[in-house]
Amino acid sequence: MDPFKNMQEWKKNMDRFFGEEFWNEFEGILKPPIPQVNMYQSDNEIICICNIPGIDDGKKIDVLIDYASIQIRGEMNVHPDYGGHLIQEEILQGAFDRTLELPFPVRSDKYHADYQNGLLIIHLYRLITKESNKRKVPIKIK
Repeated sequence: MDPFKNMQEWKKNMDRFFGEEFWNEFEGILKPPIPQVNMYQSDNEIICICNIPGIDDGKKIDVLIDYASIQIRGEMNVHPDYGGHLIQEEILQGAFDRTLELPFPVRSDKYHADYQNGLLIIHLYRLITKESNKRKVPIKIK
């Protein structure tokens, strides 16, 4: 017997009892954030690999860079309408909007992104500010 077979009906009853906003508090626990992201850091570069299946047009994804954060938003549709009813769904889909904090500020004038085999790969480069290049000049007293 499948314990999750009647989960949708149970959720509908809970929605009626508690209200639809009740689930917002549990969203991160019940449904992991999408897209799934792996982030890699080197001295001067960050590579974000985002699992976003079903994209056939790069204009369907927005990537916004803001100093030390990146926002990724769009919509994943992993299958066309096959007809019939869905009996198992493990691949998360639908609209997403995710903001990630970066380990250091990045340049807004140098970056690139590629989409291949369901993965969005974003290369970001460290912002080197003038303050980080300051060097104390030793003074010799004669």
